[in-house]
Amino acid sequence: MTVRQRRYSKEELARRGQELYETSIRQQVEAGNEGKIVAIDIETGDFEVDENIVPATNQLFERHPDAQPWVIRIGHRAVDHFGARSLKKTP
Repeated sequence: MTVRQRRYSKEELARRGQELYETSIRQQVEAGNEGKIVAIDIETGDFEVDENIVPATNQLFERHPDAQPWVIRIGHRAVDHFGARSLKKTP
């Protein structure tokens, strides 16, 4: 089993990942992939798209064993949400 080391702070990882997504990846993946996960290597800019986090990051690690991945759900602000939320307003 490979032990991977993070080389960036959480803040730097998020900043670089979000910047790559907004500037070069979003327009390539958004059409037809809403709700899927994109795993982005913040060092190379390479990415993988899948239905779930683990397969997306594993595919990225197959191409770049030392990748520094950032993940985002396509078409959403976050990968997951916590807590209850109601889609219908009750009177």
